[in-house]
Amino acid sequence: MKAYKENKVYTITEAEKAAYLDRGYSVLLDDGKVEAPASATVSEAEYRRLAAENANLKAKLRKTQTAEKDGK
Repeated sequence: MKAYKENKVYTITEAEKAAYLDRGYSVLLDDGKVEAPASATVSEAEYRRLAAENANLKAKLRKTQTAEKDGK
């Protein structure tokens, strides 16, 4: 698993996970899930919701731009 904060990334063990979370690092688990520190300003659920919304909006924008480019 990996611990990251700002531009720092460390490979850590399960035993080190709690210490890194306490110091404000997010932890990327081996299964791809993220554990955020208690001090995180945005919850993981809210982040995922916003990321999905962003992806949908980008897809709509690309579709609109393609339609305009094709003269439709």
